[in-house]
Amino acid sequence: MKILILSSFAFSLVNFRGRLIEAMVREGHQVITCAPDDDPAVQRQLTALGAGYRRIAMARTGSNPLADLLLLLRYVRLIARERPDVVLAYTQKPIIYGGMAARLFPKARFYALMSGLGYVFSPAAEHRRLLRAIVGRLYRLGVARARAIFVFNRDDRDELIAQDIVDAAALVVEVPGSGVDLAHFAPMPLPEGPPRFLMISRLMRDKGVFEYAEAARHLKARYPEARFQLLGRLDKDNPTGLSEAELDLWVRHGIIDYVPETRDVRPLLAQSSVFVLPSYYREGLPRTLLEAMSVGRPLITTDLPGCREPVLSGVNGFLVPPRDVEALGVAMERFLTDPALAAAMGARSRAYAEDRFDVNKVNRQLMRVMHIAQDALDMPAAMSWSAG
Repeated sequence: MKILILSSFAFSLVNFRGRLIEAMVREGHQVITCAPDDDPAVQRQLTALGAGYRRIAMARTGSNPLADLLLLLRYVRLIARERPDVVLAYTQKPIIYGGMAARLFPKARFYALMSGLGYVFSPAAEHRRLLRAIVGRLYRLGVARARAIFVFNRDDRDELIAQDIVDAAALVVEVPGSGVDLAHFAPMPLPEGPPRFLMISRLMRDKGVFEYAEAARHLKARYPEARFQLLGRLDKDNPTGLSEAELDLWVRHGIIDYVPETRDVRPLLAQSSVFVLPSYYREGLPRTLLEAMSVGRPLITTDLPGCREPVLSGVNGFLVPPRDVEALGVAMERFLTDPALAAAMGARSRAYAEDRFDVNKVNRQLMRVMHIAQDALDMPAAMSWSAG
C-alpha cells in the first residue's frame, strides 16, 4: 500500500513518528511524508528510513482563510498526484484540510491522529467561543469521513462529542500517546548531589511555565542548592507565549537555568532528578512525560486530561491542581526533603513505561486499526468507543 502522512512540522515526522514510519516500511508499504519545512537533516533521516518527503507550504499558526484555502488546494493536488491508499494526518491543519482533501478521493482511507485539542479548547481560551465554534466546525468537516480517529486520552473523546466535532457513532480509538522508544530512552542513574528539577516545554503561559518559575523562586529561598532547569523555545506567535524579557529576568535572578531548544533531550534528562510539567494546556499525552518516565524519572504534573494518564499519584509521581503554585511547590519540596524518593519513584516510572507506553506496542495498535499490519485484528473494546 501507499501511505501518505501529513504533518505541520517536519522534525515531528522523525521525532514523534519515526518509529511508526519505520514499522510501515518494514511491513512493505510505500510511505510518503509531508510537512511545510525545508529541513535537509529531516529529509536525510526520512530517506534513511525508506520514506519520501514532500514539502507543502503552510501557515502553521495563521488564521487567514485565503492561506488555508490554498493549503486545501495543495493537499488536493498532492493526493491527486500521489494516489495514496491511506492518508494519516496529525496536528490541527493537516487533520482539517487534509481530511477535507481526502474526501474527494473515495479510495483513500483517511485517519486522524489527534494528539491534543490544543489552545482553542483549553481553559485559557474559554472567552474565545466564536473561534472555538469555528475551529470545531472545521474539525468536523475534516474528520467527517475518517475511518478512525485516534486520541491520546479518554477525555478527548468526550470533548470531541461535546464540541459537536464527532457523533457518538464515530470510531474513536485511544492509544497511549506516541509511545516511547524504551531503548533510545534507556534508564539513566540519578545525578549526585541536591535534586535537579527539569521542565521541557514550549514556553507558553498555559504550559505552566510561570507556575514553575514561581514555585522555583519560593523553593530557591529555602533550598539555595536546588536547581531548576527549563528547556524550550520561545513561541512569540502564540497568544500565551512567554516573552524574552520575562525569561531573562528569571535567569538573571538565578531562579531558572535556561537551556535553548535541542533535538536530543537525553543529556538534560540525565542531569535531572525530577521532571515537572504543570501544564493547563489541552494536552493529548505529552511525549516529554513518557521520555522522562522511560529514563527513570518521577513526574510532577497537573491533574488534567492528558497529563494525568502516565502518573500513578504517590507511586511514580504526584498530580497537582492546575495553576496552583503552592501545591506545585509542596510536591517539589517532597523530593528536597526525602533524598531517596526520586530513585524509588523513578524506578516505578520506568516499569510503568515498559508495561504501557512501549512505542512498538503503540505502533502495532495504530497499524492494526488502519489495517496496514499483516496481523491486523480488531482492537480490544476497552481501548475504543463507538455507539452501540
